[in-house]
Amino acid sequence: MSEKYKETDHMGDIICDDYRILQVISRFGLSLGFGDHTVAETCQAAGVDAPTFLAVVNFIRANGRTVNMADTVDALSLPALMAYLRRSHDYFVKFRLPAIRRKLIEAIDCSARNQIAFLILKFYDEFAAEVGRHMDYEDKHIHTYVTDLMAGVKTNPEVNIHKLSHQHHDNHAQIEKSLSELKSIIIKYYPTDSNAQLLNDVLIDLFMTEEDLFSHCHMEDTLFLEAVVRLEEERHVQGEVDEGKAEEQETETGTADALSDREKEVIVCVVKGLSNKEIAEQLYISVNTVMTHRRNISRKLQIHSPAGLTIYAIVNGLINLEDVKL
Repeated sequence: MSEKYKETDHMGDIICDDYRILQVISRFGLSLGFGDHTVAETCQAAGVDAPTFLAVVNFIRANGRTVNMADTVDALSLPALMAYLRRSHDYFVKFRLPAIRRKLIEAIDCSARNQIAFLILKFYDEFAAEVGRHMDYEDKHIHTYVTDLMAGVKTNPEVNIHKLSHQHHDNHAQIEKSLSELKSIIIKYYPTDSNAQLLNDVLIDLFMTEEDLFSHCHMEDTLFLEAVVRLEEERHVQGEVDEGKAEEQETETGTADALSDREKEVIVCVVKGLSNKEIAEQLYISVNTVMTHRRNISRKLQIHSPAGLTIYAIVNGLINLEDVKL
């Protein structure tokens, strides 16, 4: 096979070339029975974005070493990637980890007299719960934020993907540490009176899960993070353009004393003594937009000083006298 899988490669061939792709296909909603169909044909038939599928499988094949990150992110679909990550969460929390637990219970002596077995099972349950909390946070906070961003829903400008990810970034390392400790405890300290063959099988599952989890977390920290940063930058630029267009339309259609609601809000902030930066933060707009509003206010009212705006605001009932910063 070539260094990177392509849309023209046969799906069956790339799975035989790297078995880890089996971990990917179900999370994209693909089923076995590909015949001689190519990646492009298989993805098209299932309604899957082929470039995103290839971005994921090539990322895994290269063990997370993506040379041309910018080109990879340009090609993929963020909604498709996020759907893949959500299904991965379900796979780990609802299938993979419970399946290993069932096998672990069968492999070790879980009777009350075997304290080591009891502690191993307790350690495993704490690890699984930690993974569940981590992925629940991502679903409820990070993925919700990105979904709103894709839909153009206005978000708090002080919140971004870096801040959201930083709040639980250490969990990635903690999950890896906990799993590593669990494997070490079983290997070094569990007595030999267990079902050795089944326990070895459990360990193999744990090693494979560790590799799969590491790849998943690394993908979130690289491909997914970069794609969301791109979207944030696009939304920021688009927001500036939309605000500028709104200002132009207002200039063309407005009369000398017809202020918009946003301009009245800006006046109130100015009268209260807020700086342009503070006004931008309070109204969730950029500093440039605040300055544009202030220019339009001056043009419409022919008032160019904070004192004049204060008088205007009091006379027109925009603010109470006790709220004025003198």
